[in-house]
Amino acid sequence: MRTSKDCIFCKIAAGEIPCTKLFEDDTMLVFMDISPLNRGHVLVIPKEHFENIYEIDARLYGRLYAAVCKLAKAVKAAVDCHGINVMQLNGKAANQVVPHLHIHIVPRLEGDGLTICAWEPVMGDKNEIEATAELIKARLP
Repeated sequence: MRTSKDCIFCKIAAGEIPCTKLFEDDTMLVFMDISPLNRGHVLVIPKEHFENIYEIDARLYGRLYAAVCKLAKAVKAAVDCHGINVMQLNGKAANQVVPHLHIHIVPRLEGDGLTICAWEPVMGDKNEIEATAELIKARLP
């Protein structure tokens, strides 16, 4: 199993750093974020070190998201929130802070002041959208 000796999440997965654990199996660990954006903020990580989505196997990524689906429902019921953000950031430009793939489950309350996903939709150029779609399709496996 790949690990990184300097990675805080690898150390948490190995039990070297304590966490408030919610779930664990052979491939993943789920624990409470120690810097929660709101009450009930949860992190889901693979135990193996993958820096981001570009490195992880699609099957394992799917297992993580299957767990996220169950956990989001449990979090919503436990903290009685109005909504939930599910986020997985990739790279510094996307504000990824810890270079170990992780998925945030963030409970949201009306008026909580968080600005996650706070952009205004603006209609894009149809021709550019279609051209970009063709570039993406050409690179699909």
